[in-house]
Amino acid sequence: MLPNINFKFDMIFADPPYFLSNGGISLQNGKVVCVDKGEWDKGKSQDEIHDFNRTWLKLCQEKLKENGTIWISGTYHNIFSVANALVELGYKILNVITWQKSNPPANISCRFFTYSTEFVIWARKNPKKPHKFNYDLMKRLNENKQMTDVWKLPAIGRWEKTLGKHPTQKPLSLLTRIILASTDEDDWVLDPFSGSSTTGIAANLCNRRFCGLEQEDAYCQLSRNRRELMNDIEIRTDWERHIADMRTLKNLSADGLWKSNERNVSYNDAPFDL
Repeated sequence: MLPNINFKFDMIFADPPYFLSNGGISLQNGKVVCVDKGEWDKGKSQDEIHDFNRTWLKLCQEKLKENGTIWISGTYHNIFSVANALVELGYKILNVITWQKSNPPANISCRFFTYSTEFVIWARKNPKKPHKFNYDLMKRLNENKQMTDVWKLPAIGRWEKTLGKHPTQKPLSLLTRIILASTDEDDWVLDPFSGSSTTGIAANLCNRRFCGLEQEDAYCQLSRNRRELMNDIEIRTDWERHIADMRTLKNLSADGLWKSNERNVSYNDAPFDL
């Protein structure tokens, strides 16, 4: 689908397959569960994984504006291949964010340290073109201190799963920070592995426009249902209260300590396309 889009985006967030669905187990809500997520996440050889990553990253490169940036999430299973592919394709890596989960799942085998982190690579398309970075806003959101590349944020909460969830769904707290950091209001955000469209929900909450690609009809419908739910002002306000950065931003605005210089876009006007 991506090659057929005749448009360039300001920012891309991608949560590609980690290729972890090989019969393993994990702990969710106090229960031991299988971690198999679907055929799309079945394990492959290292060469196959790298070829896959190079292919989709090349397509994304073609759809980014010259000053555009891309964020890619992963674990040690796939993130090194992603980083190498980015360098091979000519991207410039800006940061590797360590997302430290404040509420990670328990380690049920007790044979190694508990997995509590994921990584998010931030890279720009053109090494010679300045990229967007809302430094002052990030500093404001961090008690007026420079924000580091280690972010302590919760994993997905129950309030984010009221309509169902995708097996690799990311929390709104992570996506809102990414979007606030690297885009302006009215910018276009693309997610080529959209799932349940957390990226799109976060984009619209931040008054950005969104386009997502998803191959499974069930998750497309879940995405639409989530976006329609956001039209309820009470629900939207409750979501914003759960997201620390949105809560802080509203407080700063109310106190006159932060003012957006961009055009005010209403939620209902912010495009959400699947």
